[in-house]
Amino acid sequence: MTPGSRLIVAIDGPAASGKATLGRRLAAALGLPYLDTGLLYRAVGRRVLDAGDDPSDPIAATRAARALAAADLARDDLRGPAADAAASRVAALPAVRAALLDFQRAFGRTTGAVVDGRDIGTVIFPDAQVKLFVTASPEERARRRWLELRGRGFDVSLARVQADMQARDEADAARATAPLRPAPDAVLLDTTTLDADAALAQALTLVGR
Repeated sequence: MTPGSRLIVAIDGPAASGKATLGRRLAAALGLPYLDTGLLYRAVGRRVLDAGDDPSDPIAATRAARALAAADLARDDLRGPAADAAASRVAALPAVRAALLDFQRAFGRTTGAVVDGRDIGTVIFPDAQVKLFVTASPEERARRRWLELRGRGFDVSLARVQADMQARDEADAARATAPLRPAPDAVLLDTTTLDADAALAQALTLVGR
């Protein structure tokens, strides 16, 4: 880092890889603000659904993105199969990603930040001083999401969660705009066998703290 620069830690990775938990804990350890950009797309998707529109409709989705407010990110219905599917569909729309780009880049610009998502190191902060690509095996990721959903009261089978997650992975990787992939200079952090404390310890080592 150059003198006076602000530390940006970019964390990318697929769903249920542990990046959100790591991002929150890493931000607290470093004394930096934290942004889960996945919530932005979940909130946009939820606004589209609330309006009775199709999350794949670029006009409706872009309108929802431009109207996004802080209160939308605090909703308690941004997790679950419907929210997951809507988020994946609106995130594939270039106009939606463009509408949210400035918000993401402005976050923490003066203070530094830990930001997680799927295109942080490749698109949002390509010059971030630290880039992590957090992943885990498909089986472990599905198990984590299944346990999370059951804990939230969703009656869903592990097989359904695995199928939905595979479909989202494929959509995220194949979309033309900002596909999910590691930045060339990102460090891979596999959390398959790591608990939250071990993942944080490895990340702090990578950050140099």
